[in-house]
Amino acid sequence: MADDYLILSRDDRLEALGVAATASGRPVHLLEKDIWVVWTIDALFSAEFGKHLVFKGGTSLSKGYGVIGRFSEDIDVTYDVRQLIPGLIGDGPLIPKTNSQARKWRDAIDKKLPVSVQDKALPAVNEHIKATGVDVQVAVEGSNIYIDYDPLAKGTGYVAPRVTVEFGGRSTGEPCEERQITCDAAEHLPVLTFPTAKPRLMLPKRTFWEKATAVHVFCRGNFRGDRYSRHWHDLVRLDEAGHAQAALEDRALANNVAEFKSKFFREKDSQGNPIDYAAAISGDLQLVPDAEALKALEADYEKMAEDGILLDDAEPFDDLIEDCADLQRRANAKDEEA
Repeated sequence: MADDYLILSRDDRLEALGVAATASGRPVHLLEKDIWVVWTIDALFSAEFGKHLVFKGGTSLSKGYGVIGRFSEDIDVTYDVRQLIPGLIGDGPLIPKTNSQARKWRDAIDKKLPVSVQDKALPAVNEHIKATGVDVQVAVEGSNIYIDYDPLAKGTGYVAPRVTVEFGGRSTGEPCEERQITCDAAEHLPVLTFPTAKPRLMLPKRTFWEKATAVHVFCRGNFRGDRYSRHWHDLVRLDEAGHAQAALEDRALANNVAEFKSKFFREKDSQGNPIDYAAAISGDLQLVPDAEALKALEADYEKMAEDGILLDDAEPFDDLIEDCADLQRRANAKDEEA
């Protein structure tokens, strides 16, 4: 019977991951964090309330679909809005009809989501800690859960020994499907057992539009946030895997995302004008920012590469942007044809 990795001594765990690192070419600190990511996903989706969650974002693409080769370190989860504010939604549409209604929904969601994280998600994680016998520290801040572990190895510091779960509650997370996920180290250490999980994942074609519209906002001069270059990398990989084409052909989905973001994620460009998401999905999508923003993205991209996050999936930054420019041309040309 295979031994459980989680209950091995610290030295034995480090030795095991050293073997996996040699076999896979992946750094020990990333293999280790990946284990805690899968452990956390299992904690959430094996709980009763997990049936109301959808796993999305870059980590869902790497763990659930193998679309991206880069290491995606944290967890984005949607808590079904129908469970948060059933009294406001009722049997009506899942996107508010007016901006005033959207504000009312947002206020209610922002109030109830942290309570649900505290009352449902945190106990699930704590129960999983007891069940698996691990030594981690858990904290909740607002709608986020932070799980800190004592690392066996460290990289450059870009990737912290902490799993962050970011909860959102403004949609259903659909379309989605259930898929099995495993730890990256598992295939190289068959004598050990590792955490596994079976979450519901947002389909990649919706993830494409989520990321493409976020990149569009950035390119229009809204530079809030850092560690953004991963989104350009992910868009190119989604394109190479055919998911971008599927997204471009699904006009109903594109319209749904545009309408959703126009109500729940209203943003302004560098001139103070509202971002027009409907235009973005209908021939005016921008995926390549100006020269100043490109410098910031390139610096972040280089930091990812230095810490091994891109693994064997790195490419010259200029090539990445050229691929995004081509994707932008095709997306907008397709809308013009339509």
